[in-house]
Amino acid sequence: MTLSLSALTLSHFRSHKVARLALDARPVAICGPNGAGKTNILEAVSLFSPGRGLRRSSAEDMTRRPEALGWKLTGVLHSLAQVHEVETWSEGGAARQVRIDGKAAAQTALGRIARVLWLIPAMDRLWIEGAEGRRRFLDRMTLSFVPDHAQQSLEYEKAMRERNRLLKDMVRDAHWYAALETRMAETGTAIHANRLQALKDLEEAQSGAQTAFPAANLTLQPGELGMPDTVDGLRDALAAGRKRDLSAGRTLIGPHRADLYGVYAAKDVPAKDCSTGEQKALLVSLILANARALARDFGAPPLLLLDEVAAHLDADRRAALYDEICALGAQAWMTGTETSLFEGLGQRAQYLNVTETDGASMVDTL
Repeated sequence: MTLSLSALTLSHFRSHKVARLALDARPVAICGPNGAGKTNILEAVSLFSPGRGLRRSSAEDMTRRPEALGWKLTGVLHSLAQVHEVETWSEGGAARQVRIDGKAAAQTALGRIARVLWLIPAMDRLWIEGAEGRRRFLDRMTLSFVPDHAQQSLEYEKAMRERNRLLKDMVRDAHWYAALETRMAETGTAIHANRLQALKDLEEAQSGAQTAFPAANLTLQPGELGMPDTVDGLRDALAAGRKRDLSAGRTLIGPHRADLYGVYAAKDVPAKDCSTGEQKALLVSLILANARALARDFGAPPLLLLDEVAAHLDADRRAALYDEICALGAQAWMTGTETSLFEGLGQRAQYLNVTETDGASMVDTL
């Protein structure tokens, strides 16, 4: 079973006025100079999953300016034994819409027919920056296993924003809080359980795997005030903490306070204390472990988006990465400034060349 795109059309998306790609299930190596529009293609593929894509940009920012008021992506997606035509678009900066096989669909429906993982240069500082980025990284992996995780996260965030507004307004009447805290407790414990299960799946996928990339031991740290693992426990903790939260003006307990802690397993060294190269290798290892787990659970490896990953690996690790991708059978979309970076793939991949002409990206098959 495979998961791949056999066709992809970009219309007025970022630097691409019109680009039509015909593909097979092999990995895709995208070559071209910096600024030509390579990463824009990866961003387009990332929008075949729920959410805001790999750059987390607004729909308006994705529109090619100045001549267009919106953008559209169309793809033919081979998912397990089925083929789907997927369209997603935005007009006038409005929230993006989705249509699957000619029928309007919620973004969450994309998570049921496709799995998309990515590794981009902005994630290289994951282990040394703030907890928010690590939570987002964990939630993307969790979403790959549990499509409903996105909806649960949205509902939790909405209820928390409303509760925080009450806190900032110094509202003390318990009746205003009860329904919001119940909703936060229900979705918050589901989010916590989803994350823990995702970490378990990743641990199993790393265990015993023969790979050139170092394994990472991951733990979920719940925050200073802990994280109850039952709905009643979290609801009671939120109610008991209202006075404290009123002083802070925000909610201080819940899954939004969690952090992901990583350790280089073989060296027993915290990821944050590893070298830049080791941190990159750990990230690659986690993405590959995630892909292996999905190949087992979903039935096919995910679409992998690896932006400029080859440039930061030595020749041996590049070759190892390519071998693992091909062994998985994943359609991995990779970018690089030089075709020589992909020599280790040979005929196992298909090649695209991206150039810029008159302010627009042009894509040709190599």
